[in-house]
Amino acid sequence: MNPAELNKVIHERVRLAIMSALVTRGRLTFPELKEMLDVTDGNLSVHAALLEKHGLIRIDKDFHGKKPRTTFSITEEGRRQFQEYIVELERMLAQVKKA
Repeated sequence: MNPAELNKVIHERVRLAIMSALVTRGRLTFPELKEMLDVTDGNLSVHAALLEKHGLIRIDKDFHGKKPRTTFSITEEGRRQFQEYIVELERMLAQVKKA
């Protein structure tokens, strides 16, 4: 396994953290995810938009009362690609342990 072959969309610190959070928690609001990851609004927005563009997460915008609310959830494709990413990462780590 070559580290360069890891999923480049997921294999970035903030995007990996977003995916990990959504795999474990299911659905999170913008403020929840921002606080959990300790990132800026802009940083979260840019990385989430890229994940959505690739079909890995879904971003829903609605209103809670009169306040706008953004909610993130993982798609089935996102879950599948994340699991593949983890398998490849584990395979790579196993090779390192053998060396």
